[in-house]
Amino acid sequence: MNRRPYSDQDLPRLQETFAGWIATAGRCGYDHVGELPHRIYENLRGQRPVGELVHLWEDRDTVVGLAINLRFGAAFDVFTAPALRGTPAELRMLRDAYETTAGLLTGGSGDGYVLTDVFDCDTTRIGLLGELGFARFRTWDDSRERDLSDPVGDSPVPAGFVVRSARMADAEQLAAARNHSFDDNWTGELYRTAVMEKPGYQPEREIVVEAPDGRIAAFAVYWVDVRNGTGHFEPVGTHPEFQRRGLARAVMLHAMRLMRSVGMTTVTINHDAENLPAARLYESLGFHRRHQTYGYHRPSPPHP
Repeated sequence: MNRRPYSDQDLPRLQETFAGWIATAGRCGYDHVGELPHRIYENLRGQRPVGELVHLWEDRDTVVGLAINLRFGAAFDVFTAPALRGTPAELRMLRDAYETTAGLLTGGSGDGYVLTDVFDCDTTRIGLLGELGFARFRTWDDSRERDLSDPVGDSPVPAGFVVRSARMADAEQLAAARNHSFDDNWTGELYRTAVMEKPGYQPEREIVVEAPDGRIAAFAVYWVDVRNGTGHFEPVGTHPEFQRRGLARAVMLHAMRLMRSVGMTTVTINHDAENLPAARLYESLGFHRRHQTYGYHRPSPPHP
């Protein structure tokens, strides 16, 4: 089993591999294939070259593991092939990701801790984290799902607002919408080069509401896993100046109708468990909580 840097050309095969793992072992221990480009490109943008932060493990020519290091400045993800779950190989991947992330920490990132998260149902990973000295410190996300065979209605937007797919020319407005929604620091050029021009992104799968003045008032990116018939939202946001007008509801319902038209039978979404407005929105759209993720952390070793 060898570790090597990830490159953009790996994404299609990696998503196909993940879909196979999910088909074999279910959702626990894995997340939607759409989370891969989101976490690799959107979460890591503006940091080191992606190959320094994202690593693949291969057995001959078969991908058996993935690590995404330094998410949110101090966290890592590790995903392991079903046949290796609970084995010394998975333990090695976790230890490697911990050491890589710890070695890259800067300033006060993580307050002296390296972080990761785990599904509540993933007892295998929880056990391995305990062996490595990690301790649970919070409930992180609610993971929700909705059956797309249930009715998907419509949600009209106010006069002058338009629901449509994104365009490459929207980069500046999409960056501004994210900055206002998430208190982020995108520029149009960074969003274009780090997300829109990267593999996995398709502008027709970013649904937006355009305001009468041309601003992007709300947005939702949806992803599809054809093999498992599962759609996924990541991210969803509304510009604060346009909240309480049903715009997030409108883009999500529009996207769910598109998902259903291409054969998706289920749709999922993750959100901060403490974000009660998000929980109320998703519950009103028919999503129910299926799982939670737990945050685990371990002190980072002192730098020499």
